[in-house]
Amino acid sequence: MADQKVVDYLEQHHVSYSSCKHEPAFTAQEIAEKAHISGRSMAKTVVVKLDGRLALCILPAAERVNFSQLRHIAGSHTAELASEDEFIDRFKHCEPGSLPPFGELFNLPVYAVGSLGSQPSVAVSSGDSSELLLLAWQDFEGLVKPVVLMEQQKSAIA
Repeated sequence: MADQKVVDYLEQHHVSYSSCKHEPAFTAQEIAEKAHISGRSMAKTVVVKLDGRLALCILPAAERVNFSQLRHIAGSHTAELASEDEFIDRFKHCEPGSLPPFGELFNLPVYAVGSLGSQPSVAVSSGDSSELLLLAWQDFEGLVKPVVLMEQQKSAIA
C-alpha cells in the first residue's frame, strides 16, 4: 500500500493520481517491466549529495545520473551519489528502493530530467515496492517544482 504520508500530500494538494499495483521489485527497470510501463515514463528517484547536501534526482528508469551536468546546473563544486546510511532516516516509512520523488515531504530539493515531460503521465514510487503512482507530468512539475534538466543543457555540458 502506498505510503500514507505520500497519499495525504497528493490529496492535500488536489493532485489527481491513480495507483498501479505490481509484483514487488526493487530496480526501476524491473518495476517498469512488472507494471507494464514504458521505461521512458517510469521515473526513478536517486538521492545525491551536492556539496555535501542531500537532494533528489528524478530521471527515466533507463538513465543514469550525469553528475557532471548535475554539478554544473546546481552550481555545486561536488555532486555524488549518497549512501543509504546518509538518507535512510528521512524515508523511514518507505520501503528500501521505493523512494517517492516529492522533495517537499523530505525537505530536499529536486532535480528532474525534462524528457519525463514528453510522456502524458509519469509513474513514480509510492513508498511501497509493489505500487506505483501515475500522475500527469504537469501535475508533478507543478507540485514538486523541480529544477528541470533539459536536453539542450545535456548536450552543452557533455
